[in-house]
Amino acid sequence: MNQTELKEFLDEKVILYNNKNFIETDPVQIPHLYSNKEDIEIAGFLAATIAWGNRKMIINNAHKLMELMGNSPYDFVMHHKEKDLENLENFVHRTFNGTDAVTFVKALKHIYTFHNGLETIFSKHIEQNSTQKSISEFKKAFFEIPHPIRSQKHISDPLNGSAAKRINMYLRWMVRNDNNSVDLGIWKNIPTSALSCPLDVHSGNVARKLDLLSRKQNDAKALFELDTNLRQLDPIDPVKYDFALFGLGVFEGF
Repeated sequence: MNQTELKEFLDEKVILYNNKNFIETDPVQIPHLYSNKEDIEIAGFLAATIAWGNRKMIINNAHKLMELMGNSPYDFVMHHKEKDLENLENFVHRTFNGTDAVTFVKALKHIYTFHNGLETIFSKHIEQNSTQKSISEFKKAFFEIPHPIRSQKHISDPLNGSAAKRINMYLRWMVRNDNNSVDLGIWKNIPTSALSCPLDVHSGNVARKLDLLSRKQNDAKALFELDTNLRQLDPIDPVKYDFALFGLGVFEGF
């Protein structure tokens, strides 16, 4: 199909999947539990961090993590005592374990105490049509505290070649205001035009079938290629097509 037909096809799929029904089966439901800005962004960040593997397991474990934090993630991050962190020590989701959970809570407190919070630090290094440097700089700041080296693997660095799928998904949740109540749109200092598609197996395979992507690996170079093509379809809100690519791959077996 030509570009006009492709845009019409994908726009229809965005409408089909970018609605409240999507929330029921997606980790985005975790930040939707909260109304306070800091609770939303911390809950979203932790849910996105463990968002790989079986989706039902991701959602169950994200709920469990919120419960271990008293269902008040911001208050827990900022006011926890050492004994409170013991609650997290037995948490596990795939390779993300209790040690990582404790490290992430301490690192988040550092971000809010010394970097004025998650929105501020992610907003600082935005480039035209790119959040990739911003994500890389965020990772540096996040691990300024003493930490086990193992925990670093749970935040990807796009400047080291990663597609950084989970962080890009998180930024979509926080930045994009879609008027359909899926993405939360609580961050106002990052333009949607700079967001990148959360590239994974499903979206990558669909993108290749639609000739939006030729590179075989799902890495930073592939993400740049996909982003470039999606921005030709919608330069203002290119990442909305994540709903179309994901829906076609997961729900329709495209």
